[in-house]
Amino acid sequence: MTIPSAPGAHRDEPHRVGLSQRLNWLRAGVLGANDGIVSTAAVVVGVAGATSEVMPVLLAGSAALVGGAISMALGEYVSVSSQRDTERALIEKERRELADDPEAELAELVGLYEARGLSHDTATRVATELTANDALSAHLSIELNIDQDDVVSPWHAALASAIAFLVGALLPMATILLVPHPARIVWTFIAVLLALAITGYTAAWIGAASRWRAVARTVTGGAIALGATFLVGSLFGTVVG
Repeated sequence: MTIPSAPGAHRDEPHRVGLSQRLNWLRAGVLGANDGIVSTAAVVVGVAGATSEVMPVLLAGSAALVGGAISMALGEYVSVSSQRDTERALIEKERRELADDPEAELAELVGLYEARGLSHDTATRVATELTANDALSAHLSIELNIDQDDVVSPWHAALASAIAFLVGALLPMATILLVPHPARIVWTFIAVLLALAITGYTAAWIGAASRWRAVARTVTGGAIALGATFLVGSLFGTVVG
């Protein structure tokens, strides 16, 4: 659903209902994909550093994939549920205040617009017109930056996170299982870092943020994780051997 564009509004700016939901999906999806790539790659690279056999890598990677997807989904559900419950509680509180003392709420709205730089007369006119149109939305917007029709969904976040995790995890799993030893570790490093660069760039592009800064963060973090687990696996492999 979209709202009519205001005069002077730029088309590439997010002046649309449902922005919180879309950002919620994006955030959960990006976090899930990155975590799926990094955590699963770290596990399989660590095990591959300790042994050249395929079965231990497959078992460890499969466990990391399933457990990680469930963990990410559960974490997103709990986190976003808490956010949703808080937003709903604030909406109900504001609704009660408007019902109990509408005059005080109107005066509060006038004061908030004055604090934004409007004159008293202009602030009074704006607050009065917005209150007549939709008092609750007016207060939620300026007081709490909440849209009552755009409360985030924990189920959407959990589903997006789990699917993204699974998709991300498949890349290091496929690479390290299909490429023969000993080249598989090197190619897994390359594939994972390229994938992280793509996810970082895509997330920054959608969010209109710095692309290369996001790429640098994701690639550096992934490289550190892979390097650390490979080192641990290699040390354990040396001890066991």
